Amino acid sequence: MPLAPYFILSGVLFSIGLVGLLIRRNLLLILLSVEILLNAANLSFVAASALHSELTGQVFAFFGMTIAAAEVTVGLALALLLFRSSASVDTRNIELLKW
Repeated sequence: MPLAPYFILSGVLFSIGLVGLLIRRNLLLILLSVEILLNAANLSFVAASALHSELTGQVFAFFGMTIAAAEVTVGLALALLLFRSSASVDTRNIELLKW
């Protein structure tokens, strides 16, 4: 089973996520870009795990999914606080959340 397409897809996903992370100002789109980055890493872990016939890559991917779930909950809570204070989810307004 050739794994090159999986690694190429992972690289493309990582590139899309990185560009979205650097360009976007909307907090929700930034969170979506981080999720794409994490999914690219998980795909690489699972493909490498299949290459070596071990389960360690799949275990790392599972932990990566749990980290992604925690990141989503914290990120959406921040987005909700930002929207309540400024009626926008633009990251330039994030300094309004200071004490």
